[in-house]
Amino acid sequence: MILGMSTSTFTLVHVVLSLIGIVSGLVVLFGMLEARRLEGWTALFLATTVLTSATGFPLPHDHLLPSDIVGIISLVVLAAAILALYAFRLAGSWRWVYVVGAVLALYLNVFVLVAQAFQKLPFLHPLAPTQSEPPFVVAQLVVMAIFIVLGALAVRRFHPERKV
Repeated sequence: MILGMSTSTFTLVHVVLSLIGIVSGLVVLFGMLEARRLEGWTALFLATTVLTSATGFPLPHDHLLPSDIVGIISLVVLAAAILALYAFRLAGSWRWVYVVGAVLALYLNVFVLVAQAFQKLPFLHPLAPTQSEPPFVVAQLVVMAIFIVLGALAVRRFHPERKV
C-alpha cells in the first residue's frame, strides 16, 4: 500500500500523471514557440510534472535508481521554473530560466518515457535489454537533439510581453 492505494493503483496514477504532463508540456512548448503563455495548460503541465516526480519516490525499490536522480533534478528545475513564472513573472532573465526549466522538465519526462518503453514494450525490449545498446542510445540522443533544438527556439521566440 502506498498512500492508501495498492501499489498497482499508485503506479497507474503515477503513469497517468506522467502522460498528462508530457501531453500538456508539448502543448506549452509549442505555445512558447508562438510566444503564447497558455496559462491553463502551463499550470496543468507544471502541476502534473511536479506530481509525476514526487510520486516516483514512494514506488517500491531497495536502492537509489537513475529514475530517482532524474526525479530530484526535475523537482529542482521545476522549482526554478515555477519561481520564474509565478514569483518573478518572467521579468528579465527569469524568462529564459522559465523556458529552459520547463523544456528541461519536459525532456526529463520524455527521457524516462523512452527508457520505460524500452523496458516494458515487448517489441522494443529485445533491441536494448540492458538499455546500453545502440538502439536505446540512438533513441535517447534523437530525443535530446529534438529538445535542444526546440528549447533553443523557445528561448529565442518566447517573449509573450511583446505580443498583444
